[in-house]
Amino acid sequence: MIATPQTFVRTTLAREGDSGRSWLAGLPSLVEDLLEHWGCVLDGEVLHGGIGLIVPVRRRSVNDAAVVKVSFPHPGNRQEPDALDVWRGRGAVKLYERDDERFAMLLERAQPVTLAQVSDTNEDVAAIAGQLSRRLAVPAPAGLPRLHQQAQEWEERLRADARELSHTLPAYVVDAAVATVRELGHHQADRVVHGDLHARNILRAEREPWLAVDPKGLAGDPAYDAGTLLKSRVPAFLNADDLGKTAQRTLDAFTEAAELDRERARRWAQLHAVQATFSGRRHGFRRARTGPELLQLTTLLDQLAEVLTHRS
Repeated sequence: MIATPQTFVRTTLAREGDSGRSWLAGLPSLVEDLLEHWGCVLDGEVLHGGIGLIVPVRRRSVNDAAVVKVSFPHPGNRQEPDALDVWRGRGAVKLYERDDERFAMLLERAQPVTLAQVSDTNEDVAAIAGQLSRRLAVPAPAGLPRLHQQAQEWEERLRADARELSHTLPAYVVDAAVATVRELGHHQADRVVHGDLHARNILRAEREPWLAVDPKGLAGDPAYDAGTLLKSRVPAFLNADDLGKTAQRTLDAFTEAAELDRERARRWAQLHAVQATFSGRRHGFRRARTGPELLQLTTLLDQLAEVLTHRS
């Protein structure tokens, strides 16, 4: 039986409560069943991400390195194997096997080294993420959730947050985010979008220098991921001498590498920043639920949203 890392146990219990406790109790036997079913043997220390357990294995039939990933059952995790299946290793880890009922996958093994650990230069991170984004933006299959279907909910949420939360965002910043939803959100390209493309979801690999992992598996405008990337860089922006210039250079690097329209990417990034600062006020962030760090991050997101807003 595997030993579940205690950090993963604590974070799962804190997030999921009793349902997490029940799932964790059955996790070792679940992993054993998967190893037997997929013909694998343990091959290293058990790792974890935010919501998934990562078990290094070797496949007996071909004697190569792989990982079994088991995620806590949640609707937001359901499309990950669909996206990986479409990409077939092009810019992302390969999917070998899947068990959708148990939210489990057998995947190509990448190195346990993220882009965030190797480079903290915003432009370098953005360029590598942009190169992957360009390769991942393939035609979307029918089963992926369409981002345009969320547009009405985005607008309603923005208006409710602006009205109900204590914040300092100028009205023109919120109005710009609402305009983006109305003008870009309802009619989008039909391409696969990673949905959570940031430096911790990009791993060193042998087959290619870098491979994406942990996609949300969405369909829509590839420029959407400019926002997921830029908001993820906020902690790295804390010590920037000029936030505006740093953010613009990061956006430039991403859009050039991804071959995206810069103005569309800027607008998506501005929307993401507004959504993120409101969400932080309601729920906190994974790295800061309360206290001074939460205030620091929401303040910086406010500033990022402002510098990304073009006033007419």
